[in-house]
Amino acid sequence: MSITVKTPDRQSEQGQIIVIFALALVAIIAMVGLVLDGGSAFAQRRDQQSASDLAALAGANDYWLWSDTAQATARARTIAATNGYQDGALVTVDIGAPHRNTFSSILGMANWNVATTAQAQAGIADTANGAAPILFSVDVFGTTGQPKAAYGNPAAPFEFGIINGDVPAGANDIAWTDYGAVDNVNSDDVRDIINGSTVINVTLSSGDDIGQKNNGYHNTLFGDVNDHLQNKIVPVPVVDDHGIFQGWASFHIVSANQGNKTVKGYFESPYVNDQLTIKSCALGSCPRYFGDPTFHLVK
Repeated sequence: MSITVKTPDRQSEQGQIIVIFALALVAIIAMVGLVLDGGSAFAQRRDQQSASDLAALAGANDYWLWSDTAQATARARTIAATNGYQDGALVTVDIGAPHRNTFSSILGMANWNVATTAQAQAGIADTANGAAPILFSVDVFGTTGQPKAAYGNPAAPFEFGIINGDVPAGANDIAWTDYGAVDNVNSDDVRDIINGSTVINVTLSSGDDIGQKNNGYHNTLFGDVNDHLQNKIVPVPVVDDHGIFQGWASFHIVSANQGNKTVKGYFESPYVNDQLTIKSCALGSCPRYFGDPTFHLVK
């Protein structure tokens, strides 16, 4: 009787293990690749989003200042390029760029497209605290709504004066208003608006007549402006030569002179052909100034 003992084929088993390991290694590399490439793509998206946001804000700012679409677009593109993305900017700003994969290319995914978008808005809100009761002429502004050079230069503030004792008759002329019915304006009423002791809530719309008969120059009001509104940025109504409300703009009051009957300052914003809601505050209850232009991302 013979007994045959069969020894396991260790080489065959080793071959099977190698095949299984190779398959598992591919899966492991693919999973690690997805994690690494995904993290890298996320980091790229974060950088692109920052570039989109900055470009959108810059473009919105330029458009608000100059009302020029081409200039705003060029500005947004410049900012996007500065952050490493050429020809990807509009206001809305869209930036798209491929992410070159390192490990995921094994699975046939050589690139992933990473896209970001941003929208920015710039301007001044249409509701104001402590608007100044001073009327300015629409002639201060050019056809694009920008203040003419003489009236918008911080380095050389312009001295506006009351020329005819009535509604503004030209760009250099100003007048007083209490935002009420068309009548002879009273110095005490205007003074109370300037110093904040009278609270006013009114919405001015195009076509409203706020060109009150001033019945004189109201010399003392210039001193009140200097005392309470000096170095403040305030919204002011803009009217035509009949005192009809046309819109408003943001005006920086540098000073006022009672002896010369002048208000010195310059416009910080374009003329806005839109309504203005005035919510004047009781003295000390809220900021009397209007504030600076605002810029924010919409999305």
